[in-house]
Amino acid sequence: MSGRAARVARLADAAVELLAEGGMRALTHRAVDARAAMPPGTTSAYLRTRQALIEAVVQRLADLDRADLAAHELPTEAPAEPSRAAPALGSEGLDQLAAGVAEVLDRWLTTGRTRSLARYACLLEAVHRPELRRILDHGTVLRVQARDLLARAGAPDPRRQGDQFVAFVDGLLFDRLVGAGALSAPPPGTPASREDLRAGVRALLRAFTGT
Repeated sequence: MSGRAARVARLADAAVELLAEGGMRALTHRAVDARAAMPPGTTSAYLRTRQALIEAVVQRLADLDRADLAAHELPTEAPAEPSRAAPALGSEGLDQLAAGVAEVLDRWLTTGRTRSLARYACLLEAVHRPELRRILDHGTVLRVQARDLLARAGAPDPRRQGDQFVAFVDGLLFDRLVGAGALSAPPPGTPASREDLRAGVRALLRAFTGT
């Protein structure tokens, strides 16, 4: 990572923390300078406008999420086209997929909680600022991946069901993070949490594939 890229990543990480703590109102160039422990004016020098700052946050979130997925051997890029030649996913493969998704979700509820909160803050801001809707691109990539995986698992309508799978999993994360699920689910970061998430994801995969 170049010196400039490293500084932008540091600024973006500081911005993510501010977003998670106080939402969009907390995000200013001056506040990012202070949180990143960098001289006043640094954020403005690298990310001149508020839009540029938010776009840097969006890119940073996508990069870190991609790293988490790769660490758990989940797809990190959308396939160029549905890979009918790829190995089929049977019961064992779906078990492994559910476990991997559960591990990632549990991470996003614990060490990645700040990023998850910042992501939702950006999504809400994008509703009112169309120029920021690029944050939705990452979700589009995940849907393409899910369609491909479900096609390999024999789902009857992988395009529609792949989109639904991502939506349901994202809803599960949101419920555990800020919804009523936070009151009744096992504590994040525990084996019980990961098992509960795995069982939920596996039940969803079974409903889509019959396997």
